[in-house]
Amino acid sequence: MINNTNRRDFLKLMGLGTLISLSPISLSAATTPHIVIVGGGFAGATCAKYLKMWGGDSVDVTVIEENSSYISPILSNLVLNSQKTTSDLTFSYTPLKDTYKVNVINKTLSSITSSSKSISLSDGTNIQYDKLVLAPGIDFEYTNSYDISKITHAWKSGDQVNLLKDQIQNLKNGDTFVMSIPKAPFRCPPGPYERACVIADYLKNTKNITVEVIVLDENSDIIVEKDSFKAKFDEYGINYMPSSVVSEVNDSTNTIQYVQNEVTKTLSADVINVIPNQKAAKIIFDAGLNSGNWAPVDTISYESTIQNDIHIIGDSQGSSQPKAGHIANSEAKVCADAILRKVNNEVLFASPKTNSACYSPVSSNEATWLTAVYNYNSSTKDMQLANTTDFPASGTASSSNYDDMFLWSGNLFSDTFK
Repeated sequence: MINNTNRRDFLKLMGLGTLISLSPISLSAATTPHIVIVGGGFAGATCAKYLKMWGGDSVDVTVIEENSSYISPILSNLVLNSQKTTSDLTFSYTPLKDTYKVNVINKTLSSITSSSKSISLSDGTNIQYDKLVLAPGIDFEYTNSYDISKITHAWKSGDQVNLLKDQIQNLKNGDTFVMSIPKAPFRCPPGPYERACVIADYLKNTKNITVEVIVLDENSDIIVEKDSFKAKFDEYGINYMPSSVVSEVNDSTNTIQYVQNEVTKTLSADVINVIPNQKAAKIIFDAGLNSGNWAPVDTISYESTIQNDIHIIGDSQGSSQPKAGHIANSEAKVCADAILRKVNNEVLFASPKTNSACYSPVSSNEATWLTAVYNYNSSTKDMQLANTTDFPASGTASSSNYDDMFLWSGNLFSDTFK
């Protein structure tokens, strides 16, 4: 068993791997605090699990999640080249319920009433909370209305990824594939670049066909791992077009209009994959917890700077950290620790750290990697990149990285969902 003091060391390291048994906090509250978490992804599920691991029976934890299982976007680009299936990436909430005694309700959140500390669900149920954690993920800003079953985003795993997979499978020699990359920030910064590589490799080296692959990037350049991705783009003959802002998508003519250097251009393609610009989930806006497109928080606890007793973690929060599954897991642990301290009137841990790490497949047997450590800045109440030449760090494409990718993802999946 690890005591509460040693939990601080755990938070400093924020490592993944073998789960550690931690002793429950002894709370002094007359009634058991009720922590409600909205969202069951990497942020929400991790927060629920660690609240119970660290708080034990001294806290009640409820997760509101509309889906009965979670399909990971991590590794989902490997569905496109048939190395994985969405079933391989699907995780049950049974361990949360049975092992950690978390109450999981598969309903949709309708509204938040912060004045009475209550939420309403889609079936009319009202639930009271002492602390509310919002981990609802992202929402999209579409350029215009079009049929996403024809022109997919495939940026939320599940049916969309399978639709894009089928479209890729049906491409023929001489066809054209166009994908777009949104303006940063967006979920999983390396993800679109790895997708372009995985698809181009699959078409060229598995299907053995020649397909023109065009990438329209709203950013002025590749935003992460530039050298690694550029080398692969050159190897596969990908036509990379930076500073290309998608302005209209037409699912009837299968065309995409974009603006580059103040000139409007149109491309037609056999398959178009548009990843729209992104923002916090709708409930953040409905509850008035946003500033611009994201929700501002004090990252010492991830409590909203707009509304007390509401914490926001994962992709919707508006800190300087990237938006991805690994760091969402890291944020969730900081948040869980802070909530337990708050309900017990303890001083918050003053110097939390978070870690962002990911592996990106760039072919059927190679991957790159990227990692960074963030420290809490008490002046800005934000996380800042560790002041060391070691971070951020990255690794070029290799087969050993490809093998390590499954160890990394397996540890993350286990730490979150098992």
